[in-house]
Amino acid sequence: MSEPLLDVDGLVTRFESDDAVVHAVNGVSFQVHPGETLAVVGESGSGKSVTMMSLVRLIPQPPGRIEAGSAQFRSADGPVNLLELSEADLVRIRGGEIGFIFQDPTTSLNPVMPIGRQIAESLRHHRGMSRRAAKAEAVELLRQVGIGDPKGRISSYPHELSGGMRQRVVIAIALAGEPSLIIADEPTTALDVTVQAQITELITRLRNERGLAIIWVSHDLGIVAGVADRVLVLYGGTVVESAPVDDLFGNPQHPYTRGLLASTPGPDPAGGRLGSIPGTPPELTEEPEWCPFVDRCTYAFDRCRSQRPGLAEVGPNHYAACFWDVDGDRLRNDVPVVASRSYVP
Repeated sequence: MSEPLLDVDGLVTRFESDDAVVHAVNGVSFQVHPGETLAVVGESGSGKSVTMMSLVRLIPQPPGRIEAGSAQFRSADGPVNLLELSEADLVRIRGGEIGFIFQDPTTSLNPVMPIGRQIAESLRHHRGMSRRAAKAEAVELLRQVGIGDPKGRISSYPHELSGGMRQRVVIAIALAGEPSLIIADEPTTALDVTVQAQITELITRLRNERGLAIIWVSHDLGIVAGVADRVLVLYGGTVVESAPVDDLFGNPQHPYTRGLLASTPGPDPAGGRLGSIPGTPPELTEEPEWCPFVDRCTYAFDRCRSQRPGLAEVGPNHYAACFWDVDGDRLRNDVPVVASRSYVP
């Protein structure tokens, strides 16, 4: 396997208020390789978006604070740690070598600026183009993302476009800096089902044509199954499972992953009642010194309430953070302990 394009190690992010600290991201580690699509999944509040925003320091500081970790990125000028870059150097990479596609194109675009000018601004900033060259390239990018009559459309304002067309404009802006990595944070959630499929197909085609690496953040496992090479499952700000996409869907090894898959509709409308995960996600106002899934897990035992498991290899390139072997119904002896506390029943 090639050297990783992005190597994140031990990322920790907190949010402080007057009366509490929210432990939003708790030692998240992962890699993304050139040309690969890594899906990051989990329910709302699991830490998906905060992890992505932390990598390029887009979280509000304060109340947010990145406490620990590194994010080594293979930039065109050499490897850099995104968490230690000066703001000036980070601005060059953010939106340039690392592009973004956000969930809601309405809030991603400036409502009082023509879309052509918004694309051209990125081209001029990241690629140093003249106004004329940037305008011509903006037309070409609109054509590449499937906007009809791109020459006529560059003068349109966001409110004159449909939701799907606005998201295509956001994709064009993400491509303007010629990125090697795109972070797509729930890029189809605000769209109807038909347009979701079109945007998913577009992003996949652009990845294949340009050799892009993509981090695809989603709660929709149906989409993930069709676009991802590998999947990272987050819960309570921690990584609970990481696996190639076929292995994750065919042989999930963490109880939370199994719960997610059981609650996902299948292709057969008469397939029976959907499963559910009892309980609610943790509030994360306490330092996570035990398994964050313990109160919702049918396999939980005393150790789970006193220690937090780390990732252990359960198959080729397949890792799960669970003390229990859910297939063999026995204790795993090779699981590292990340944190622990005294347990009082």
